[in-house]
Amino acid sequence: MQNLKYVKPTTIEEAVSLLANGGATARVLAGGTDVIVQARERKREIDLFVDIKAIEETRQLSFDAATGLTVGAALPCYIIYNDETVKSLYPALADATCIIGGVAIQGRASLGGNLCNSSPAADSIPAMIVLAGEARVAGPNGRRSVPVDQFCTGPGRNVLAPGEFVVSIHFPAPAANSGAAWERFIPRNEMDIAVANAASALRFEGDTVAAARVAIGAVAPTPLMLAAAAEALTGRPLTNETIAAAATAASAAAQPIDDMRGSVRQRRHLASVLVERTLREAARRAGRQL
Repeated sequence: MQNLKYVKPTTIEEAVSLLANGGATARVLAGGTDVIVQARERKREIDLFVDIKAIEETRQLSFDAATGLTVGAALPCYIIYNDETVKSLYPALADATCIIGGVAIQGRASLGGNLCNSSPAADSIPAMIVLAGEARVAGPNGRRSVPVDQFCTGPGRNVLAPGEFVVSIHFPAPAANSGAAWERFIPRNEMDIAVANAASALRFEGDTVAAARVAIGAVAPTPLMLAAAAEALTGRPLTNETIAAAATAASAAAQPIDDMRGSVRQRRHLASVLVERTLREAARRAGRQL
């Protein structure tokens, strides 16, 4: 483990100042399930941990029927997936957060940490993308919002500037006649990093898909939102044929690598399979049966 300093600010302004003054070797500590391992294994040079859990906004979980759900960046996963509002109105978020690591990890891991670690295989990011999540960021130049689908820029990289950190993640209120779902594939329960994952969200007007969002992960340098898959669905009734077209678009968009967890061929196939499954489950949750 590296020798480093640890501070626990109680305000956003204090955290921003510490991060800005700490420079490139200062890191936010939300859950710490990734960054502590990186520090111990010296995969990142870290001189300062800024623990944001004492900042009230980073631990909030609030819902307003008009504006939606706000989840603090440091709120542990177990609180998210056990919340009745999340389970009822944002089940895709519960799908993803209840499977990140094991029970002990879920007591520490957070959406903010999962997003800012920016792993291509991050389980929660495709779910946040299809739910139109926005990261609310604070930094030396004030506050800004970044759509989750635009947040990651490469493996372990994202749009955060020096001194910035994610305070919370916001999701709009779910529309009527809508549903969303998330799934992943792993070769065995003891291996927690996804070979591929996917999420889908659908909104219906009558029998027609009025809006669709589809995302995949672990099959490209960043999680991907799939415009072509959404286009294959939008403005049409949901049928086996339109689902197949969206699944084919997912396979075509995948840019996977061969590694110990899976091959290029397998991951492209899984992207297609998981998109099909999540579309069918999203439709079911929206009250539609094929």
